[in-house]
Amino acid sequence: MSIRPLSIRTALATACSAALVACGDDATGIATPNSSIQAVALKNQSVTPPLLKSLVPGVEIYSLVSSDDRLPGSPNFVFGGSADGAGFIRNADASFTLLTNHEDNFGVTRIRLDKDLKPISGDWVVNSTAGRYRLCSATLATEAEHGFNTFLTVGESGEESQILAVDPSGPVNTPKYLTALGRWNGENAVPLPKVAYPNRTVILIGDDDSSAEGGQVAMYLTNTVGDLENGNLYVLARADNNVRERDMVVGQSYPVQFRQVQNQKALTGRQIQEASVSLNAVRFARTEDLDYRKGSAANNREIYFVTTGQNNTGVNADFSRTKYGRAYRLRLDANNPLVGTLEVIADGDDKSPTNPARLFQNPDNVYVGQNFVYIQEDDNGYGDETHDAYIYQYNIATREMRPVLEMDHRRTQPDAALYNAVGARPAGKAGWEYGAMLDVSTELGQNDTFIIALQPHSWRADKYRGVDGGTLRPNENQASMMVIVKGLPR
Repeated sequence: MSIRPLSIRTALATACSAALVACGDDATGIATPNSSIQAVALKNQSVTPPLLKSLVPGVEIYSLVSSDDRLPGSPNFVFGGSADGAGFIRNADASFTLLTNHEDNFGVTRIRLDKDLKPISGDWVVNSTAGRYRLCSATLATEAEHGFNTFLTVGESGEESQILAVDPSGPVNTPKYLTALGRWNGENAVPLPKVAYPNRTVILIGDDDSSAEGGQVAMYLTNTVGDLENGNLYVLARADNNVRERDMVVGQSYPVQFRQVQNQKALTGRQIQEASVSLNAVRFARTEDLDYRKGSAANNREIYFVTTGQNNTGVNADFSRTKYGRAYRLRLDANNPLVGTLEVIADGDDKSPTNPARLFQNPDNVYVGQNFVYIQEDDNGYGDETHDAYIYQYNIATREMRPVLEMDHRRTQPDAALYNAVGARPAGKAGWEYGAMLDVSTELGQNDTFIIALQPHSWRADKYRGVDGGTLRPNENQASMMVIVKGLPR
């Protein structure tokens, strides 16, 4: 996320667990409409209009749920603000469950939707007391795809934050804090599908840090599938020990290694950062979301991630890190996940007129399909923003990139004041950001269909204050929403 920072923040995460109805996904994570289920008819479900518009033809956008909706089965429940990481499940009775991180509420909501996708009830499965941290991107791990079931949500309240495991169908306020995955100013923790490295669990972690040590790309590796307590922790380094992010350029490939942080369960976040320095880990400008390519075991070993960027002041006064953000492709060795190659696929600091990434306003989240990557923005408020937050489509085969979606602040509509509170961020362009982008084609029986989390940071009111029921965020007053988007190829 950004600081402003908030984000998916990816997250991302969609799948069906073994405890639920079988889906059309295979273990490589490619979502396909399930011919055994009736396609869900898409329509607006929320009282809030979709705060999103398409920049390309053939895309349909529908509202799903927002902070202004009152659900019949739980009339006192309020969907929180800053919707970020999320997971979506088709249940055995054809109903659905939507899990959503609310970054600035420090909590997670759980909404039940009927077979027609109408939200009917909700609760806070994690409130701020149990959540402890800003909860950013998330990944729903499933038995079918990853070999184990849990909702992995990541704390981002500084370098001592932890990664939490939440049972999607379990009792409220019982997350498990995953010490073995380290302490980070984290953004997402993404397990690779079980076919990528059979009989092992590999989890990639994004560290949204802007300090002297930079943001890390980390890996948790265990030889026991689903073991979240006894594996080892590693950080990404170039083979030649060069730690400067901007010394890597588009068009070149760099050998990389994951180097072990010893005895990580006993270390503080500060000590893990110091260990990353001793291991010559690459110092990225705020590593944010990560995702793996879908479609085959080989594809699953191809990981894409974004670095949001940071201003050219303080530790980045030497321009060693990106300012406007970058996107990377990490290819892991087929037999050894601790080695691979890294390349820059998009550089927002290159302002050449032919470079589509010149428009970047700090990419924050990422979704990767089989053929396309979707890169989502979260501006850092530099003051030179020219557009509201985009989602870019990157064609893996051709390397072409273009904006396809843009936030809709409704500045010229009669309800503009509701979403653009006086004195709230932003004053001009941009300022809103995206959270999760989930492929729900399988679950809904619809081709090329996504749920996207929207964080309209200037949508604020007292009625949204302290809705999580916990003790840590009594004055948090943001609203947010989830929308459905159909028509973007995967």
